[in-house]
Amino acid sequence: MTLKVQVYSDYVCPYCFLAEGPLNEAVAELNGDLEGAVEIEWMPFELRAAPTPTLEPSGDYLKDGWRDSVYPMAESMGVHIVLPKVSPQPYTRLAFEGALVARDMGKANEYNHRMFTAFFQDELDIGKADVLADCAADIGLDKKAFRIALNSGQSANECEQHLRMGREIGINSVPTFVLNNRYSLPGMIPKESLLSVFREQIEAYAKRAEKDDTNSNSVTAS
Repeated sequence: MTLKVQVYSDYVCPYCFLAEGPLNEAVAELNGDLEGAVEIEWMPFELRAAPTPTLEPSGDYLKDGWRDSVYPMAESMGVHIVLPKVSPQPYTRLAFEGALVARDMGKANEYNHRMFTAFFQDELDIGKADVLADCAADIGLDKKAFRIALNSGQSANECEQHLRMGREIGINSVPTFVLNNRYSLPGMIPKESLLSVFREQIEAYAKRAEKDDTNSNSVTAS
């Protein structure tokens, strides 16, 4: 009875990066108690898709937000993060296509984390294919094979489907957690709150499964 959690995020959203730590800690604790209890899938959500202009790090919107919210939150969590100097901020569609390539190569979570650190710690332009290929190599993937797959556009259609799915189910902010395609939880969620919600959903899922099994057995017996 695995709880499937889809995390809608954008690689240029600092709160998505900060949400990764508490999520990983909650999942590790639950899976430590019961192996395979929670399964995470990072889903794409473009805060600003082309041709909508992306933000400038020198603008007041980003500077004020980082000063008043992002930096204090990151400091309290012990996470090193900087407002990247990449100007304007990159579009993330290609990076999301790269995530699907990395998934097919067995490195989905590692790639996702590297995108966050590449942008928010190393200040790299993750909108460029060369940078994505270098990041793929950083996590142990074959750089040439990754670049060939990325350039082929083999993941473009699936990426678009995922982006469309997010819009269709009403995702309008990131991070947003969707549990078993039924329960939506938006925003920065502390580890203990995630644990509480995850356990509640696992128990509810188990009760539904038990009820369905009982009903099925009753029908068979009759």
